[in-house]
Amino acid sequence: MCLALVSSVLVGQTRAASEFEYGKPQVAQSEAEQLFALTNQTRAAYGLGTLKWDPALAAGALRHCFRMAQEGPIAHRYGGEPDVTERAAQAGAHFSLIEENIAVGANSARIQQGWMNSPDHRANLLNPGIDRVGVAVVAHGGVIFAVADYARVVQVLIPAQVEATYAGMLRAKGLSIVRDSSAVRAYCASSGRFRGADGPSFLIRWQSPDVTQLPQELAKKVASGDYRQAAVGSCPPQNVDGSFTLYRVAVFLYGQDSAAWPRPFY
Repeated sequence: MCLALVSSVLVGQTRAASEFEYGKPQVAQSEAEQLFALTNQTRAAYGLGTLKWDPALAAGALRHCFRMAQEGPIAHRYGGEPDVTERAAQAGAHFSLIEENIAVGANSARIQQGWMNSPDHRANLLNPGIDRVGVAVVAHGGVIFAVADYARVVQVLIPAQVEATYAGMLRAKGLSIVRDSSAVRAYCASSGRFRGADGPSFLIRWQSPDVTQLPQELAKKVASGDYRQAAVGSCPPQNVDGSFTLYRVAVFLYGQDSAAWPRPFY
């Protein structure tokens, strides 16, 4: 068996690879399903969370799997082909982390064992930071070619949804939310200092794939009790690989002594 990897950047009967003979490469879905099941069985044995099947990751993996079967020697990237991040993104996946294992072998069980016997492949498969996987297997020449793309998937939100998410978190901590977001959105979209007339008492902007919690610095400011109002703005991320999903957010905090207090809020 031959295998390789990229580091961190369904029910059916399994057919033996020999049944596929030596003709045109063809999808071996039952082998892919078995690899998926073996992956989650192995993770469970190590006390790790179950990975969910991701159709977009699987579609990107299948495209590369066919390329491996046609090329013969396996590789993560061939001439004129995008890398794993681009392949997955083109297939519709949204993620903040992606990694890949590939192999060629007799069957899924042998491939899974080979990955577990390789420290780097094992690390990819047992990464506690991933939550999705897409597996593809193509049979050709009496063997099977396998690709497993593991990722941490990011929820796809439009700017208004991002703003509403953070506004909800701030409101839950006792802050009123300023209705007019034009100034904070402009600050979010810039890379320089705040240029407005009515400056907030505190301001912050950041980029992250995680929209489930406030940045630590912002959380400390809110917890101080010195602020009564907040404005939230979201805008496109800056200076990032377009294949990864990130959100750019800015927040203004206003205290009672702010020149802009009080503002219309909701």
